[in-house]
Amino acid sequence: MKRFFSVDDITNLDAFIQEAIQIKKTPLQKSELGKGKTLGLVFLNSSLRTRLSTQKAAQNLGLNTIILNANQEAWTWEFEDGAIMNGGTVEHIKDAAQVLSQYCDIIGIRCFAGLTNKEEDTSEKVFSLFEKYATVPIISLESATLHPLQSLADCITIEEQKPINKKPKVVLTWAPHIKSIPHAVGNSFAQWMNKTDCEFVITHPKGYELDPKFTQNATIEYNQEVALQDADFVYIKNWSSFEEYGKILETEEDWMLTHEKLKVTNDAKIMHCLPVRRNVEVSDEVLDRPNSLIYQQANNRTYAAQIVLQKILESNENA
Repeated sequence: MKRFFSVDDITNLDAFIQEAIQIKKTPLQKSELGKGKTLGLVFLNSSLRTRLSTQKAAQNLGLNTIILNANQEAWTWEFEDGAIMNGGTVEHIKDAAQVLSQYCDIIGIRCFAGLTNKEEDTSEKVFSLFEKYATVPIISLESATLHPLQSLADCITIEEQKPINKKPKVVLTWAPHIKSIPHAVGNSFAQWMNKTDCEFVITHPKGYELDPKFTQNATIEYNQEVALQDADFVYIKNWSSFEEYGKILETEEDWMLTHEKLKVTNDAKIMHCLPVRRNVEVSDEVLDRPNSLIYQQANNRTYAAQIVLQKILESNENA
């Protein structure tokens, strides 16, 4: 493995998930693999789970880690080729990426969507430029359109909890929020679920359709109650409008997930990537019920990151 940006960078997803579950049982088994090597973690946006889980995964493999909060601790980056840098930007991304490549053997970068320029976000301008100029393997810690480490952790969690001898029904339900939220988690979860053996349904108000490039053949249901019928897993997540890019649209129905709404499910297990706006997206009683998997998902972020780092280290070792 030379990079990790989406599910398309994995040859055999089922085998990848099973290997991650085995790593979880013995996380220090390859603690010498990264000895003498350095992982750089570059954050243009805030993070809790991604930062700490990836750092812990690196430590489990013997990697040193360097963390750079680029928007706060580094010079302001320029992203336009040929720019005359006589304004607020101080360092071009081509210089920053190549310099960081001198210090690090692997680099992870986190760069959210701006939600103002649809073309720029969907083209993955920031991630693509960083990867273009870096000379070492690059891992997405969340980009403008996708969050692959979260989705891999979600797949691991579902595999650990899915019913025996039954194809699980997995529902991704939109939820309300107080501000515009990027599409990365929703896009990514849809992309990964489409690669697994499950009945996958996405439910949201009209106008909140995700990018069809990622939802593909998933069932879209605008009636939340119908979508939740007999669900085994319910994943709650907000996102802003994709068609009316970045906007919050008015909705007539109450889309917050409550215990009452879950009565039509198959005693569904609850998933959310966190952080979560409690009693806005989903009620406390749902998040704190025994079937809630939100902390298991967070724990599995470590093993999702660890298998990705392990595969990259092994690829370079055998190159």
